[in-house]
Order: sequence, then C-alpha cells, then structure tokens
Amino acid sequence: MRRFAIAAATVLVAAAPAAAAPTTPQRAAFATAIAARHDATVQALRDWIALPTIAAMGMNVRQGPEYMRKLALDAGFQSAKIIESGGVPSVLATLDAGAPVTLGVYMMYDVKHFDPAEWSSPPLEGRLVDRPGVGQVIVGRGAVNQKGPQTALLAALHAFKATGRKLPVNLVLIAEGEEEIASTNFPKVIANPEVAAALKKTVGVIGASALQSPQGVAGISLGAKGAVEFQLIVGGETSDRYPRADVHSSVHARVESPAWRLVKALDTLVADDGHTPAIDGWFENVKPLTARQKEIIAEGLKTASEAEAKAQVGVGRWIGDEDFQTSSERLVSQPTVNIQGLVSGYMGPGGKTVLPSRAEAKLEFRLVPDMTQAEAEAKLKAHLLKRGFSDVKVVFSGGYGPNQTDETAALITAQRRTLDKAGIPYRLIVRNAGSWPGVVFNGAPLNLPTGQFGLGRGNGAHAPNEWYLIRSSDPKVAGIDEASLAFVDLLYEVAATAKGK
Repeated sequence: MRRFAIAAATVLVAAAPAAAAPTTPQRAAFATAIAARHDATVQALRDWIALPTIAAMGMNVRQGPEYMRKLALDAGFQSAKIIESGGVPSVLATLDAGAPVTLGVYMMYDVKHFDPAEWSSPPLEGRLVDRPGVGQVIVGRGAVNQKGPQTALLAALHAFKATGRKLPVNLVLIAEGEEEIASTNFPKVIANPEVAAALKKTVGVIGASALQSPQGVAGISLGAKGAVEFQLIVGGETSDRYPRADVHSSVHARVESPAWRLVKALDTLVADDGHTPAIDGWFENVKPLTARQKEIIAEGLKTASEAEAKAQVGVGRWIGDEDFQTSSERLVSQPTVNIQGLVSGYMGPGGKTVLPSRAEAKLEFRLVPDMTQAEAEAKLKAHLLKRGFSDVKVVFSGGYGPNQTDETAALITAQRRTLDKAGIPYRLIVRNAGSWPGVVFNGAPLNLPTGQFGLGRGNGAHAPNEWYLIRSSDPKVAGIDEASLAFVDLLYEVAATAKGK
C-alpha cells in the first residue's frame, strides 16, 4: 500500500533508560503465550496470503471480507459484521472489555495484483526462506503490506485469550478491501451511522505496520500525503475528431491523433522543468512546513545516509541537484502530478503503420495539507477546460486527502512511551510520502488522532518477492513474535495515557 514510501524526514529519539518499567502486567506470560502460538500465527499468515482480494480485478470481493470477519472473531472480537460500501465491502468489529478507553484499529485486507513469473516463489504460497543478514522471512503478496503486521496485532489479541486476561482497552476495528484502489468507497463506510457511532467512542485510530529500520530504529509516523488516482482519455469515444478504431497511419494527414492530443494536454499539467505542478491554483491551499517540522527533518538527517537514500530509488541525484535537507523537505511538503503509465497504439516488436484510435494516461496526485481531494479534482477539470481540452475525458477512480496528527496527541505519546520503556530508539516521521486513508478518521466530522505502529521489517510492497520478517537474526530488530508483544505493550500504554488525558 501507499504508506510504505516513508520520508527521510525524521528525527531520531534516543530511548529512555529501561528503568521506566513497562506498563504491561505479567509481561512474561504474554511473551510465553505468543511464543507458544508461533507456528499457528505463521500458518494463519500463510493462509491469509493464499486468499488475495484484488479490488481492481474483482477477485475475492466476497471471500475477502468474510475471511476478515472470521479473523476478527477468532481473535476475540465479540461482534464482526460486513458493511456494504457500493464496492468491495468493509468489516466492522467491536471488542468490549469493559474498559474506560476505546481504541480504533484500521486494517486493509486487499492486496496489489502480481505476475507470478516475476517471483522467485509462488506469490500466494507464503514460502518461508532465510534472507542473509536478516533472518527467516515469509515471501508472498501482502506479506508486509499489510497482512504480516496485522497478523502480529491479531496474535497479540490471541495472547490475551491464552492468558485469560482482559484487554486494557475496548477495540473498534474497521477493515476495508479497496485500499489498493485509493479507498474508493471507504468514505461511505465511515459515514455509515453504525460505523461512525462506534468510531466516535475511540481516542484515535491506529494501523499496524512494520516500521523498524535495518539498524533496529523504530518509526512513529505523524501523517501521510493524500492520493488521487485518475485517467485522462482521448479517442473516438470522446470526440468525432478521432477514429473509432485504429486506422492506417497515412490518414494522419487529415485525421487528428488522440495520442498527440493527450501529450499536449499532459504538457500543460507541469512546468517546463517536468515536475512542478502547473495546474491553475494548485498551490493555493498548500500549507508550508512549520519550523518544528523542519527541525525534525534536520535532526533525522544527522543519522541518515544520503547515498543509501539515493540507492533505494536507484538515482544519482535529486531534482535540481538539491542538497539532502532541501530534497527531504520537498519529499514531504510538495504535492505532485505523476504519470503512472501511458497506453496507446501498437506496443509490439518493430513498427506498425497505425494511427491509434485511443490514448490513455494513468495519473496520480499526491496531496499535502491543506489540500483536499475535491479541490484537486475540480481544479484539474477547470484547468483543462480553460485550455480547450473538452475532448479529454477525465475519469477519477478514487482517492483521499492528506492526514496529520500532532506529536503531542495521546495516541502518539502512547507509542513513544511503549518504545521508551522497551529501550528501543525511534524516529519521528513528519509525513509519509506515501499514502493511506487516515484522513477519513482525523478529518471532519470524527477529527480523531491517527497513527501507525509496529516493530519488525519487510520490503517489496507492490513489487515481486514481497517479504516480512518472521525470525530475526539481529536482536535489535523484531520478528513477528516480538512485534506481537509490542502491540500488547501499546494497548496498555494507550489505556494509561488516554485515561490520564
């Protein structure tokens, strides 16, 4: 999912001395219960990987939510029901522990599509392999994005059942099946009266993730950019100026080309530098970074490697040859207009004398505070119409705005205390450059703090050979059992922190 593009905009925070005792009572009993169930936890993850829900392909759109519902009930939720969305359904589950504090939990059960030919092992097998320098990992679609971290959270709930202890907080779980298509119908789900009423009782919403670095530094994310996905289409379906089917290229002397028309339209969306958005009024509501956010970025870069950051994306230089600080600020503060793909005409070997009848561009916007999805859509359409591109069809497929939570929020404080008491160093992340639909929680009308939490590692989200760490070869980095125990600790810290607010 989109949340994995995490910015280098961080501040490293040394963990507090371990003298601050964990809030978790009888913590050793939880650790024993989690370890005893290790094989069952891993098998549960393998079974979940074997059932992919892919919204874009209409795959398992009924089986996916039913399975998510079963996972919730098995983990101890007393109620779990399917919530229709107009698209792929969501799941609402509640667990009443009789506690004074209620925590919201966000999950996604859908995954990106895959090409088995690109994988070293079948993408739905969930094969366990040894990764040099890392440990035992599970390889499969959805392993780290997000079924692995979510399985760790569910394993924490199973530990409460095994030890016979009540949770220190009540839980409200909302899980969607369209995150990978920009949460198209998720706002409708959140607006459902039953869902909204349940979420209003919470102190905030947390999502499970795997945010540890190879060096063992954990991450605490304070927000994420928004994302809007859409297509621009030109062809016989949009105007009689273009052929209804591909024709011989010789007729281009008197018949217009959809491909060239689309190129001309696309060229108006960015400046001559090829990356600065040029849509009319685009920067009108862009909120600049605060002095504190720039401080977080600067502090984080003291322990970061610019060479490693460049190597991760396979480039030798940043835009405009900017320095590390400037490019890191750009990463989290700049909205983008990106072309994901261009489709038109003949793409086989050699050439073909054809005038394509259709051209399509798949695009995305990344939005920053205080931009909105509705604003972005309206400004794009107005921009194109003003320049005479009424023949360019705009199809929005989904999206949402950015989200941001203050570092002083109780939900963030609970995460910091969890890591402090475990003696784990962590970094504050100003804003993920990637995206997740947290805005439906911390935007109006709920206005709830949101966050992501999770120890452990993984990589390859949306890519071949996606993996998630099961048994770590480095004691500073958590495997799935240690990640599960951290979720137990977090629940107790949320209870203590939120109760004290």
